[in-house]
Amino acid sequence: MIVEFEAELWEWDARRGDSWVFVSLPVEPSEEIRELTAGTRRGFGSVRVRARIGTTAWRTSIFPSGDGPYVLPLKRAVRTAQGLGLGDTAAVSVELLDAP
Repeated sequence: MIVEFEAELWEWDARRGDSWVFVSLPVEPSEEIRELTAGTRRGFGSVRVRARIGTTAWRTSIFPSGDGPYVLPLKRAVRTAQGLGLGDTAAVSVELLDAP
């Protein structure tokens, strides 16, 4: 399963000093991911993915945010390479690696 979407970069309120920056996946694909990966999720409910923003691709995990959408962490190297900052909107592609 591949999910392509545009989302605004946001900072996790609880860890502002640590610069934890994320984008949220859309709600409907998040629900589908929950169904597809039931029983195969990893620690903290994470799901392994291959992500891409612009010319930068990397392997990471997405994490559930309660009953809401999954969130994708964006490390500083990705943000720097693509010239992205908080509040910017990015075109994102996420491919599930744990889906059956």
